[in-house]
Amino acid sequence: MQPLDDTIAAVASPPGGAARGIVRLSGPQAHQCVMRYFEAAVRGAGCQPAVLQAGWQPAPRIAIAGALRLPGFFSLLPCDLYLWPNGRSYTGQPVAEIHTFGSPPLLDAALRTLCAAGARLAEPGEFTLRAFLAGRIDLTQAEAVLGVIDATGPYELHVALGQLAGGLAGPLHRLRETLVDLLAHLEAGLDFADEDIAFIAPSELQWQLADAARSVAAIARQMVSRTETTQWPRVVLVGKPNSGKSSLFNALIGRSGALVSHHPGTTRDYLTAELHLDGLDCRLIDTAGVETDTASDVTGTHHSEIAAAAEAASVAQREQARVRVLCLDATRPGEAATCRTTFQVVPADELVEDRLYHDRKSGMEGPACSTTAQVLVWTKVDLARPSDAIPGAIATSSMTGEGLDALRTAIRAALLDATGTSGEVVAATAVRCRRSLARTSRGLRNARKLARDEQSEELIAAEIRAALEELGTVVGAVYTDDILDRIFSRFCIGK
Repeated sequence: MQPLDDTIAAVASPPGGAARGIVRLSGPQAHQCVMRYFEAAVRGAGCQPAVLQAGWQPAPRIAIAGALRLPGFFSLLPCDLYLWPNGRSYTGQPVAEIHTFGSPPLLDAALRTLCAAGARLAEPGEFTLRAFLAGRIDLTQAEAVLGVIDATGPYELHVALGQLAGGLAGPLHRLRETLVDLLAHLEAGLDFADEDIAFIAPSELQWQLADAARSVAAIARQMVSRTETTQWPRVVLVGKPNSGKSSLFNALIGRSGALVSHHPGTTRDYLTAELHLDGLDCRLIDTAGVETDTASDVTGTHHSEIAAAAEAASVAQREQARVRVLCLDATRPGEAATCRTTFQVVPADELVEDRLYHDRKSGMEGPACSTTAQVLVWTKVDLARPSDAIPGAIATSSMTGEGLDALRTAIRAALLDATGTSGEVVAATAVRCRRSLARTSRGLRNARKLARDEQSEELIAAEIRAALEELGTVVGAVYTDDILDRIFSRFCIGK
């Protein structure tokens, strides 16, 4: 790890030319390094530049218009200088930023000049590392900075900004404070074991442990949801054979990707394509139709085996779906009734259903919750109007384009609902923290069991300490140099 008591500098704006570029400094000598070459523009007669006096200290934060003297250049480089004093900046150290033209040669020249004045080139992520080590942000917020930088669309940016603002750090720190208080009560009881003093009632102890366990489970669900969304979420078209799924698939992606025929069972394998929904990307999947009664296939054993395999693949895709689009054929009377059992048709106000799963490979113990949303679609409405009234079902026609925009909007909304936008975390945090949260959950579960069995408070306290240590690794209260190197090495220089 690099020393923290020197001054670092880097170009903080993105590579390439731009109207605006930034050179950033942080460290004890940041202001002095800049003042050696900066001249402030004094408003007055002639607006002549004036060199700031040595030893001058800024107000809590200040912006100064002026220019930078670059050795080897005949003219001054116009710029704005932003200064933050110690403790009030992003890094918790004196920080200076030079905002000037975004010309790479000019920015490089400014950086060389500042390094000659006593700064050194910053390592990748070193500004954010200093912010973390100074206690300005925790480790989840540091990872959110990287999430903002790496965001490829509005949704990922929204998630990263929410986490940077403390959407994950807040609940985690409140949970740690609760457990620390609880541990203090238990340890006080151990110190006064010979006295008839109850620092916490058994019922209160069990309630607080149960509440902490619920908080950990809620945070763990956010981690699970984000891990699943590191790949594009799946939107799967399901329905009976010849219900218009393939035609709808082609209409949504805007090209002929699926074979379309009036004969049932044309689609035998599933097809996939990218679908872009106003900044939210997903993978659209067309599956083989699923009969309500597969035993009705009497066309031959070989054909039955193929149909069974196709339906098995459809079911597998349906189980992995983030959103299921159930296609109901408007030309078939009673279609909704025959599909109700097979595809679990539900009203629009009950579209999101919970499914529990057990992820043994990652070490997550106990049920964690993810969601699958369902969108109901009437197809072929150019041939017939729906015979059943289903609240929330969207009438569509692949031939005329009716309802396609409404369907895209509904799929996008369902993806956001199923993903849990308000509770998401960036992918790097989810991958790093899931095991620690699983161990935290295990420690709280053991503590609750000991409390129910009226076991020694010393054993209960030991389990709470273990849970606190795992939570400490999540927020960064407990860390090693290897962990920090692994996280911050992914940053670009200047961040």
